[in-house]
This record gives sequence, structure tokens and C-alpha cells, in this order.
Amino acid sequence: MARPWIDAWHEALYGPDGLYVRDEPHAHFSTATSPGLVEVLASAVVELMRRDGLSRFVDIAGGGGELAAAVCDLAPDLHVTCVEVRSRPADLDPSIEWVRSPGGAALPDALRSLTGALVLAHEWLDNVPCTIAERVGSALQEVCVGTDGTESLAGPVDEAEAEWAQRWWPQGGRVEIGTARDDAWADLVSRLDDGLAVAVDYGHLRQARPQTGSLTAYRLGEVVVPVPDGSCDLTAHVAVDSLVHDRLLTQRELIRELGLVPASPDRAMARTDPAGYLRALAHRSAVAAMSDPDGLGGFRWVLVRRP
Repeated sequence: MARPWIDAWHEALYGPDGLYVRDEPHAHFSTATSPGLVEVLASAVVELMRRDGLSRFVDIAGGGGELAAAVCDLAPDLHVTCVEVRSRPADLDPSIEWVRSPGGAALPDALRSLTGALVLAHEWLDNVPCTIAERVGSALQEVCVGTDGTESLAGPVDEAEAEWAQRWWPQGGRVEIGTARDDAWADLVSRLDDGLAVAVDYGHLRQARPQTGSLTAYRLGEVVVPVPDGSCDLTAHVAVDSLVHDRLLTQRELIRELGLVPASPDRAMARTDPAGYLRALAHRSAVAAMSDPDGLGGFRWVLVRRP
């Protein structure tokens, strides 16, 4: 039976037999928390925290704790917490606090009144299901989907969603309505009493929305047709400018602003310290990959300072 995409999507990822509950999602896709890149992301997190004098790092949708572990390695004095749907990995550093999350837009009740914290939602919002709609004449109709991926149109979206689309996504035949993501992000920010809230994600701005939408799926590293049957990761880019924010910038801009681009290692080092030379080259290569404007460097960083 066909259901609204927002419901089918949530069930496929976070339901009792959902992908994020029963499987290892990173088997289906790679991110900036992958080996070789995560150290660069951790460096950015720690530098932001040092600049603001923050002592606690909270990683929303922390996966297997890869970023949390990298932050601990760089800054063992910090209090690190992972918030994740899955159970705590057996081999995770015992100093890292693990908090189970309901999944999707929902956050655990225990995550409140955070102080002195940097709260990072890294590739969280793209996996928060949202309403998918099609423009049919002057109407905006909700798109439903069956478990085999077959789509159909239902009735019109509600008034709040229609108003959001008019303001933030006024053109294009297919619209990924961001109210659920805006609300999820606002909820997360409200739980921070003092510190910095950061969302990092695939994103787009009002003047350059994808005209046919961005909903896609990954299975074992391959892009596949989105089917809400629990066999693949479902994701859609985020309308980042509709999120409450103090600053919006790209990952490339942030890395440069933080002074994280290393100089080329001295070639003489290849003779005196060949292992160190190779590590320096690998690190420079990782920073270049994280700064690539056509790749990870194009990720959007959304920053909110509290109070």
C-alpha cells in the first residue's frame, strides 16, 4: 500500500527492521568520517571548540563513533558524547558517553540543557525524512510511494508546508519540503543553553534548488533507485538557508578560515624521516579532498551560537 514518502522513508531507516537499526549503514556509503578523512573533520571540530572555550563535544547521529574517537585522540581533555540509533560498539573508547536516539527527527529526552558544548549534526538532516511533493498546475500535491518504489499522488500538502514551499522552494516540479528538518534542527538548537550548534550536510540554497528534487539511495556504495524497503540508505539534500542560523559557509571556506590547510612538507624530510614525510603527504591529500569545492568541500556548515 502506498504511503506518504515521509512515513515510508522513516520506517525504512528507523522502523523495527529499518536499515539504521539492523544494519551497518556505512557499508552502503562513505562520508567525511571515513578513515583518512575523519582526522581533518576532527581537527575542525577541536579548533572551533578551542576558539570558543568549549569543553563538551556532542556528536548527533554519530555512526560507529569514528568522529568521536578521532576527537578524543586529538583532545583527550574534552568530554565526548555520541548520540546514535544503534547500540554502542564494543570496541569504542570507554571514555566516550553513548546515548541512544529514537532516530529520524526525534532526539533523546536526556539531551537537554547542554552547556559549554559544541553540538554537531554531521549528515543528520539529510536522513531526516521530509514531505515530497509535486507541483500539478497551481497545486502542490503530496507524493506517496509503495514498498516497490512506485509513486502516486495524494491530496494537497498542508497549509504550513505549502507556505514553506512558496517561501523557500518556489520553482521546480518536485519539492522536498523542509519543515520537518527545520523543526528538528530548531529542537536540537533549543537543547543547547551555551555553546555552538553546527549542522554539516549536503545542501542547497533558494536560488539553486534542484528542480526535480534530490532524493536518492545508496546500496553497497552504488547509487540506486530510492525504494523504501529497508535495503538501501535514503537521503535528500538539505535546504540549509531555511534552517535557523547565524552563519552559512562551505566546508572549504571553514577549513581555510580555521587555518587547517598545511604547507607542503619539505622534500628533505623524505630522507631524514620517510615515514613522517608520507604521513604529511597523506594529511595534505586528505585536507585537499575535504576542501574540494566539487566534492566534500562543497558541504554546507550551518552555525548557531547560544545564547
